[in-house]
Amino acid sequence: MSRYLIIYDGRCQLCSGWAAALYNIERGRWLRYLPMQDEAALRQWGVAPDDCQQGMILIDTHQPERRWQGTAALEQLASFIPGVAPLVAVYRQIPGLKALGDACYAQIRDHRYEWFGERPDVYRVPSP
Repeated sequence: MSRYLIIYDGRCQLCSGWAAALYNIERGRWLRYLPMQDEAALRQWGVAPDDCQQGMILIDTHQPERRWQGTAALEQLASFIPGVAPLVAVYRQIPGLKALGDACYAQIRDHRYEWFGERPDVYRVPSP
């Protein structure tokens, strides 16, 4: 079983594009993908549809109580990439930078359909 579950917006062009690109890199070796529109699957992980409105969610499948959302999920994902983890640590330590990242993420999250487009269907990352 993959170590982490990433919940993304399968109707958002940007979100589904990032999910597809990430899958092309890691091929399901450490991530499973779940569009936030799959409410039955969300319930299995104890996630309410409204929870997803604050941004992508990353869940540790071995310890499901460990969860990250929004920029915290992006930071956690980035920390898995060799050589990037030290940059994430620096990003977290520079005063004001995390707040700026959170604000940028919130703007993109809140305007994603307007700025990047909405898919007519829900994109599902292929299973490995």
